[in-house]
Amino acid sequence: MNKHIKGFLTHIILISISILSIFPLLWLISTALKGQSENIFQYPPQFIPKNITFENFTGVWKQIPFIAYFLNSFIVAAFTVVLNVFFASLAAYPLARMKFKGKNFIFYMILATLMVPFQAIMLPIYLIILKLHLVDTVSYFAGYLGLILPFAVNAFGIFLMRQAFTSIPKELEEAAFVDGCNIFQIWSKILLPCVAPTCAVLAVFTFIGSWGEFLWPSIVLTDKSLYTLPVGINDLQGMFSANWRYIAAGSIISIIPIIIFFLAMQRFFISGHNDGAVKG
Repeated sequence: MNKHIKGFLTHIILISISILSIFPLLWLISTALKGQSENIFQYPPQFIPKNITFENFTGVWKQIPFIAYFLNSFIVAAFTVVLNVFFASLAAYPLARMKFKGKNFIFYMILATLMVPFQAIMLPIYLIILKLHLVDTVSYFAGYLGLILPFAVNAFGIFLMRQAFTSIPKELEEAAFVDGCNIFQIWSKILLPCVAPTCAVLAVFTFIGSWGEFLWPSIVLTDKSLYTLPVGINDLQGMFSANWRYIAAGSIISIIPIIIFFLAMQRFFISGHNDGAVKG
């Protein structure tokens, strides 16, 4: 009986935490479906809209150049994902498979950067971007580079890929050497396919982080035509007023690509999310 009670209480706690976690999203959907006649700030709050309308979703498309912002976010997120997987796996390979002096020290120094928040290094990175003329005042291409390069690789990605590489048997690499493969061929043709699930995990986390990034684009960008979705949606909020229905509708639309990308990578994500726990 105690076992059943314990299981019941555990499920109640987990369900409660799940409801609390998903409640902001449900409230966002509720706000987006309310018409202009309904007060979204009324007390007590009205969770279920009286008259469900989709005018806010069509209205936000007319209010801002949504397609352009969507394409900007897609370009930045796609290149950030590709560069992260490439550079993280490239940096992780020698840390996991090669022997050289100071390897552990380098790895620990990379891990130490996880404790440094981006806000602490944002100013020097911004000054570097300005010195390199990677801003949208120079060209669109330079503006994209200024958004992508600061996030092209990170310590989390290197750690995740390094742990995945250490889980691969050494005999596989030795057999490739015997067959005449060089180091780059072993990395690209032997090891990378073996850690494809971990690459998918890194891609999902990178895509979510890049797609939802607001602070850095809002600082670097000056040309509205290069705005990403979070910055563009925030542009709906004026100095003295804000259409929260449009903001809610735009936020929901911007979530859809993340859900699609996660579902596309789900089978790899589920099989690879524990790879970083392998002891190296």
